[in-house]
Formats: sequence, structure tokens, C-alpha cells
Amino acid sequence: MVDKPPFLLIHPTKPDGTPTLWAALRELLAFELVNGGQVSIVNRLDRETSGLVLIAKNLPSARRFGRAMERREIEKEYLAIVFGWPEWETTTVDAPLTRQGEFAPSRIWLKQMIHECGAPAVTEFRVVRRFVRPNHPARWFAIVRAIPRTGRTHQIRVHLAHLGHPIIGDKIYGPNEKLYLQFIETGWTAELERELLLPRHALHSARLRLRDEFDWQRDLPEDLQSWIDGSARSS
Repeated sequence: MVDKPPFLLIHPTKPDGTPTLWAALRELLAFELVNGGQVSIVNRLDRETSGLVLIAKNLPSARRFGRAMERREIEKEYLAIVFGWPEWETTTVDAPLTRQGEFAPSRIWLKQMIHECGAPAVTEFRVVRRFVRPNHPARWFAIVRAIPRTGRTHQIRVHLAHLGHPIIGDKIYGPNEKLYLQFIETGWTAELERELLLPRHALHSARLRLRDEFDWQRDLPEDLQSWIDGSARSS
């Protein structure tokens, strides 16, 4: 098990030497690899998402955990910081997802949308804490725990936006998808910070559990906790 920091790719996407978790693990586990081991990443996270990633260091473990993932036996929980105060304490979103470009215009190829022709997607949500940042126009924010019962691309991000509580820092599903295109062109700017508040989406892989075999948990990382600590009050 490793605790991935934000902004680190899981696997290389271009042969340009960009640091990746996979490359770092191969260097760290060089002795095991020489002696017949391997590096298999069981659950994958987006580049900006931080938190727990399960690693198998040999073929039997890789097969066992891979089967457990396919059977949805490994329970995953995430923490997200969202805009607004949800009116609910717990809720479940059962809304199928598909790539938006299949049914509607989108300049972002990977962007997902809810559509009846999409693949089944179910996420359970629970409010952990509501808090206020009085010096920010948005003011009201919340920490939400998300339990995805399926594993669709961007599932938690799309379902929270659907509920009217997008994740802060989310360039695609936040205030305006044009912010993502602007970020690609200019990088992080003061204008983007005013809209998105954080340079990455505030989503953290907080728990991985498989029956009685293991139950790993991680609190929010320093960048997200520091941002929350700037709040004035909470409930």
C-alpha cells in the first residue's frame, strides 16, 4: 500500500521522462524485481487525486486482488471537499455515465455525463462536516465521504456535480469546463485560483478495505487539511 501525493501520474502517458508512481515503485522494489517479483498497481487514481493505492509485488497477489476488484469485493472510500452545504446527511446517486462526446458537444474528449444509455454507476455519499470561509464569496463548503459501488471514469466527480455540489478545484466538472481549457493553455493563474480555489480537485482516496484481510485508512493530506483549517466555523 502506498499513499500517492497529488499531481503524480500512476503510469507514464508519454515517453518524456515525467515522474510516475509506477517508475518510482520499480526503482524502490528493484531487488524484488531482480528476484522474480513484479509491480502491479491494483487501483488507479487520477493525476490530481491523492491517497491510497494498492500494490501487488508478485503474480499470485496481483491475480487475487485483481479478481477481488472485478468482483467489487474491495471497498473504496473517498473524501471530497465540495461547494455548498448539502441539504442531506446521506444520499445515493444511481445515474449511468457515458462520455459526453457520444451524445452532446464537448471540447474535452474524456468528459463524462449522466445519460440513460450510459454504463450503470452508483455512489453513496455522507456529509462529514460543513464549514464556512467568511472571506470567500462562495462561503459555504462541506467535506463529503463518497463510496463508489461501481468504478466508472470520473464517477464521484460527475455525481457530486449532479447533486449541485461540485468538488472544489475541479477544472472539468466545476464552475465551467472552459477553465480546464484555459488551464491547458496557460497553466495555473490567479484568475483560475479565484474560480477553483485549489490547483487540484479536492478528492482523496481515504480507505481501502477487503473483508477481514485488510483495512487501510488515510486522513486528508496536508494541502487539503490546510485549506480547510482556514475556515471560521463548522458544523
